[in-house]
Amino acid sequence: MKLYKIFIGGLSLITILHFTSCNKLDTLPTDRFTDENFWNYPDNAEKMVNMAYSQMYSADRMWNDEALSDNIFEGRSNTDQRAIRNGTADPTLGRFGSEWSDLYGGIKTCHVYLENVERVPGMDAALKKRRMAEVRFIRAFLYFRLVNFYGAVPFFTKDISLEESKTITRTTKETIMTFIHQELEDCMADLPTKDALPADDRGRITKGAAAAFQARAYLYESNWNKVLVYCENLMKKQAEFGTYTLFNNYAGLFTAANEYNAEVILDYAYVPQLKTWNKLYDAAPISAQARLNGYAPLQSLVDNYLTLDGNTIAADPKYNSDNPYVNRDPRLDATVVFHGSQWTDFDGTVRKIFIKPGSGGTDRERLDEYQGTSANASATGYYVKKYYDMTATVKYDAGLNIIMFRYADILLMYAEAKEALGQLDATVWDMTIKPIRQRAGFEAPKALDFPSAGDLKTIIRNERRAELALEGLRYYDIIRWKAGKTYLDGQVLGAKYGGNNSNIKLDIRRFDEGRDYLWSVPRTQIDLNKNLLPNNQGYSN
Repeated sequence: MKLYKIFIGGLSLITILHFTSCNKLDTLPTDRFTDENFWNYPDNAEKMVNMAYSQMYSADRMWNDEALSDNIFEGRSNTDQRAIRNGTADPTLGRFGSEWSDLYGGIKTCHVYLENVERVPGMDAALKKRRMAEVRFIRAFLYFRLVNFYGAVPFFTKDISLEESKTITRTTKETIMTFIHQELEDCMADLPTKDALPADDRGRITKGAAAAFQARAYLYESNWNKVLVYCENLMKKQAEFGTYTLFNNYAGLFTAANEYNAEVILDYAYVPQLKTWNKLYDAAPISAQARLNGYAPLQSLVDNYLTLDGNTIAADPKYNSDNPYVNRDPRLDATVVFHGSQWTDFDGTVRKIFIKPGSGGTDRERLDEYQGTSANASATGYYVKKYYDMTATVKYDAGLNIIMFRYADILLMYAEAKEALGQLDATVWDMTIKPIRQRAGFEAPKALDFPSAGDLKTIIRNERRAELALEGLRYYDIIRWKAGKTYLDGQVLGAKYGGNNSNIKLDIRRFDEGRDYLWSVPRTQIDLNKNLLPNNQGYSN
């Protein structure tokens, strides 16, 4: 998808629409766009669509969502995500306000487009239907984020005035979710399959993306039968919804060389040198030209990965806590940099990373060693490897796409729904979990065969964490499982580099069951519109 051509021009569009409007009695200027002439140009309509795409998601959103979970620790400063997890956030928190305003900014873009696209002269009717479907999908996605964070929120399906925005009330989450499901169902008729997309349109929203979104939306509502319907659309009706399959290499999924592979259902596009992200600048090993570390994996994530024999580390008699990273699920090495990991530098040099204190033999090797929670190196004893883009600049300005929906998640959702309905058996396992583990590199029968013992719910949940780690989904899983106390409460631990070979002790996180499944309505919004009250439980009005 040639996003960069539209994206650059689209950034100034809101300014154009807001500040160059003029009275209809005035003579129309010929040197700039106005409300009266903007839609006379088809290219401008495309810019507006692309601005909606740019507001739908981003790498920063994905990584910041991940920092809300038990996978990541932000140790460099007291970030908003860290404040939320430590139980100190109040209605004035910056992220509560920025998330709200950014999402409604995207919704406004969608409304402006949908209300004005009919004014574009000579626009092909089929293209118009398709673009409108894309924008409606984006609007649904933005509302989906809103209700998952805030619950009941202001809801409207047309562009509203500033004065109207100050009086509108909140609509229930259930009502908005009903709208989202209907929108996605309606959009499918006007969206193409991935197989029908020309190369230049790769990355655009498709019928398969709408089905995947439906499955995820129903998953978050625990509507298991509907999850099965939409997963089966992608698993069994590929002629209608597009051809998807697991990519043959897990680590390769997240590299520039394999973008738009057969597993990707929808991704958020970046363009090298023009539209980039650089989160790994603060998450990769210091010796690999990264900056001081502010974003590091936690021990609980590392411990979640099975041994190659298919056991948890607690149940595997061959697991050695003094050499904990050998004979482990290969997805661990593809996701996390641990002591002894192999790292490939931008110039192609492959070398070992030294994190255990006192292990490095050169000044460069010692840069990555754990030195304490306030040092430049990782505060947890781990670094991030997933989404490392070797084609990026030395400042980690990556043009690598961020995957929003992929086929492995469809298989995992299907397995979870089947388990919830009491229907997870060997046949379903062999369709879902087994191929995911085979692709990861497991070979032992105990790892691949349907479990003869153990809690299937826990097994499926742990599999989701291993497969989808650092992809921005973990927090939402914990919230929908109502498992905040289980995963987001208590002492946060890093590697065993603390005193007496104990785990590094970091924050003590606090999860309030009566408050923390929803965020506060931002104080700035309450000040503008008292109709947003009462606030969500546990937050002041």
